Amino acid sequence: MSLYKTAAIVASTLFPASVALAQSEATQRLLARNAMFEPAIVEVAANVHTAIGYQVSANSMIVGDDGVIIVDPGQQVAGAQQVRAAFEEITDKPVVAIIYTHGHGDHTNGAPAFYEDGAGIQVWARSNYGSEGARVAAAGLDGGARPVNTQGFDLLPEQKIGIGVAIPPERVPTGSMMVDGATVRAVGGARRVEPTHTFAEDRISLEIAGVEIELVAAPGETDDQLYVWLPQQRVVFAGDNFYQSWPNVYPLRGTARRSIRDWIASIDSMRAENPLHLVGGHTTPMLGNAVEVLTNYRDAMRWVHDRTIEGARQYMTPDELVEYAALPAHLADLDYLAEYYGSIWGTVRDIYAQDLGWFDGDPLNLHRESPLRQSQRMADLAGGVESLWTTANEAMQNGDPLGAAQLAQHVMRLRPEDPEPRMLMADALAVVGERTFNAPARNYTIAYSNRLRREAEALE
Repeated sequence: MSLYKTAAIVASTLFPASVALAQSEATQRLLARNAMFEPAIVEVAANVHTAIGYQVSANSMIVGDDGVIIVDPGQQVAGAQQVRAAFEEITDKPVVAIIYTHGHGDHTNGAPAFYEDGAGIQVWARSNYGSEGARVAAAGLDGGARPVNTQGFDLLPEQKIGIGVAIPPERVPTGSMMVDGATVRAVGGARRVEPTHTFAEDRISLEIAGVEIELVAAPGETDDQLYVWLPQQRVVFAGDNFYQSWPNVYPLRGTARRSIRDWIASIDSMRAENPLHLVGGHTTPMLGNAVEVLTNYRDAMRWVHDRTIEGARQYMTPDELVEYAALPAHLADLDYLAEYYGSIWGTVRDIYAQDLGWFDGDPLNLHRESPLRQSQRMADLAGGVESLWTTANEAMQNGDPLGAAQLAQHVMRLRPEDPEPRMLMADALAVVGERTFNAPARNYTIAYSNRLRREAEALE
């Protein structure tokens, strides 16, 4: 049964009319965001064109005197071939260079659609290209560390509504795929095109096909990130250091640690170029207002960082800091800072974890009991597991799916062979997920609901 059918049945049979929502505001807003990703070629400047909606990432072409430069060819050869065909309607000049803003496969795996052996095509990246993937592999976590997916690829077809910064999953071609550094299907088929040219400096100046280009080291979402600056056209290609969402400082999938301090500095460096136009790694380019956008982006990230540190010095816990570090209204109201993909709460918790570690200052957290023991204490407090089970069902009936899920989880631990608490938790998480705006959190919650449902059905 689909999420929406499940949610509708739960809502119509259990929830009061005041909270029975066929489709939450969060879901409606995520669905509305998909309108941004209708395939289109955006003219950023007279010789700069960006493809949106063909692939998960934004793919750009800079037209030079006797050739073109491709910035981020994309995640898959099939989609990149469509982008190349669209670009060739603008110019038939050959590809003379490819620039990788960073090593994530959703920006690089499509390179074979543009690269030709023996044609002398330059492929540029930083000298630490691929450092994030190498670090994850060295830690032994390249197979993933979560039971379900945050990108929505393991959801049922009718549950896939997009991640807020890219085309909806149902429009992603089948086959190999990487998104934001996360492998969601095995990479196969076309070979990878490795960089032919790298740089270790903070900044290098190039002239390719008569175009003046500067490549600038810009660690942020990845340590190997760079931005591309066209001084004559005043266009900056930010890679994944900017897209129209709160940045994904902490990926829920785990494994990748990202420095918000580096990210802020890199945004400030782009801002200092005084750009006119801003091309992000995903979502449509920001035309004519790049400095304003980058200023707000920097200020918002700096606000969250500074408030987190300030609150930590007042002995606040991460739970308290999430509220303390909330953005002021003039930034919170900007759609390109909304939590479509990254989250402020995830950012706050990760700043705390990176700077102060797992201990939040609460002495009881130095003496945590096992989850099973905690569940037994909850059952004892409620008057027994039957009473706890009754309370969990009442929470669902009273329109409190999060409370129902929390209580059902305790019952599930105490009755691991009983399918009913798993099913109740699945129903509750389906509703919680459908009401969640942050797309990775939504996807993970709903996917976990599906997992519990399958487990419950296997126990029946």
